[in-house]
Amino acid sequence: MNWKYIMNKVLMLILLIIITTIYSCSDLKRIIISSPGRKIKVSLSLPENDKNHNWIYFSVRYRGKPVLLKSSLELKFDEKEFGRTEKIYFERESISNSWINEFGERRNISDNYNLLKLGIRKGSVLLNIYCRAYNEGIALAWEVPEQEGISKITINDEKFIFRFPADYIAWSALRAQAQYRKKTISKIDRGCERPLVIEYDSTLTIALTEAALVDFARMKFYPDSSGGISLSSRLDGMVKKDVPFRSPWRILMIGESPGELLENNYLILNLNEPSAIKDISWIKPGKVLREVTLTTAGAIKLIDFISAHRMQYIEFDAGWYGYEYDDSSDARTVSVDPRRSKGPLNLPRIISYAHSKDIGVLLYVNRRALERQLDDILPLYSEWGISGLKLGFVQVGTQKATIWIHETIKKAANYKMIVDVHDEYRPTGYSRTYPNLLTQEGIRGDEESPANSHTLITMFTRMIAGAGDNTICYYDRRVEEKMGSHASQLAKAVCLFSPLQFLYWYDKCVPDGKEEELYGKPNYLGNEPELEFFDNVPVTWDETKVLYGKIGEYGIIARRKDEDWFIGGINGNQPRNMTIWFSFLKPGKIYKAKIYSDDPEISTRTHVKIDETEFDLKSKYIVKLEKNKGFAMHLHPQLRENSINSEK
Repeated sequence: MNWKYIMNKVLMLILLIIITTIYSCSDLKRIIISSPGRKIKVSLSLPENDKNHNWIYFSVRYRGKPVLLKSSLELKFDEKEFGRTEKIYFERESISNSWINEFGERRNISDNYNLLKLGIRKGSVLLNIYCRAYNEGIALAWEVPEQEGISKITINDEKFIFRFPADYIAWSALRAQAQYRKKTISKIDRGCERPLVIEYDSTLTIALTEAALVDFARMKFYPDSSGGISLSSRLDGMVKKDVPFRSPWRILMIGESPGELLENNYLILNLNEPSAIKDISWIKPGKVLREVTLTTAGAIKLIDFISAHRMQYIEFDAGWYGYEYDDSSDARTVSVDPRRSKGPLNLPRIISYAHSKDIGVLLYVNRRALERQLDDILPLYSEWGISGLKLGFVQVGTQKATIWIHETIKKAANYKMIVDVHDEYRPTGYSRTYPNLLTQEGIRGDEESPANSHTLITMFTRMIAGAGDNTICYYDRRVEEKMGSHASQLAKAVCLFSPLQFLYWYDKCVPDGKEEELYGKPNYLGNEPELEFFDNVPVTWDETKVLYGKIGEYGIIARRKDEDWFIGGINGNQPRNMTIWFSFLKPGKIYKAKIYSDDPEISTRTHVKIDETEFDLKSKYIVKLEKNKGFAMHLHPQLRENSINSEK
């Protein structure tokens, strides 16, 4: 008889009994899950004899400090009876992963978390609750698993109620392109946008948002009066799903500053599926210039400017295929809208010329034509040699609209086309799964002439969600009249991340024969020396550091691509001096730095001064920022390696 074998079997049986007892004990009142670094702790518990629609309670602490008081998830399913909530089982798992993001704000992404999966029953319905605890925050999702008697389900509402220790400051925007306003939690706009950033104090800032919104209704936030200081999330319409399915992730990001939340916004990407596109070599990020004349001559001249300034794309916007708001407009034809241009527009000739200079061509199509003609225009545009689409005025919010957008992105990938989604769409990380989705609007960009102070809100609220197509202006007179300065416009190319970065919005080339008459006037492209910064700045990054950040007041961001660093700084309504320490530079290296700043004494129409100096990791530099001004900096490593003067 093999006694060793028998003893091992007995020990395994005892261990199984212990595990079953621990994980299936129905009288267990509370379950704790911590982040890998143990800074964040989440406590989950079940309602007792609760005959309403609450499924689970949860609370969150950071470094022992309460972040969320007893909060809850309420679900309303169509025609389902609910009774007492019972725990069926729970499982724990620790995950340690990493992945490479070729199109993001940092290249090497860590994906480490502790996972809790809790199976519960409420009346006749089985549900799985997932909680991931990251060092960067927590994420919750719920799942209706396969079960007898349920093949389809209708979600009439999903309501998370978040309860707070006090009525903290929140940054609220009613729509994706609306102006942000500083309000207390109890006064936020009804139906305000995600991410919702809340400042507890100088040592703690959080953001509430969602990830992996692919085929569900959008979540938005409302003040809640059910008890204490609280707010609730609500769905933007009814959701119908086949069983099994899992909800999008509901996220609580936690940082010690607004800048830390921005640095850690890869958390949203981590909660999406890995890339479904195996060969991503055809996906080309780049800088884009919009063609506004809708003429062959104008486009040819613009392509020459794009080529000279190391940009990658020309984009034809509204009007190239007729009146975009007319349901009869035909995006399969080149028929210039006479309201915008007299033409002529020879698109085949333009595409051929662009390709000869290694320039891609993007086409704007309004959703009215897209919804009718998508399956026709994708193969057609592929034949034409089009590189990608800009989707205009898409519908958002409902389950139907959400599904349509993401199916469109998938279909575009089949034809190797990149995508820019415009207007109210905001990202929830789908660009990890389909990286041909390079950017989207959902931002109060330069079309709205935001003051620097509002851009400084956008930097630490909207930009947490991911890439934002801000359509950066440069020569347009609104820059000086409303938006701050030209140096702060340069800084936006660093501060506002977008793998498709539209530059010189509203600007155009001087027509032939008009050089003396028009050159140097607003809205016409020039050759000012500082344009070299736009020429050189990348659109994707290997590393990102927020050096300074206070919402609405100031922000300085440093980003690295290969060995070069680019720094952008924007200032709000108060003059200030700020010290940059270069400890992030590579040891033993000296970097040649070009610094671009505002100076009214410079005799160009943009008044941007260019200084040159050298830095190493022991250097510091004091930036003197006037009200509503900014600066930009490009650091390139030199071949020689020795020390330099540590102060500038």
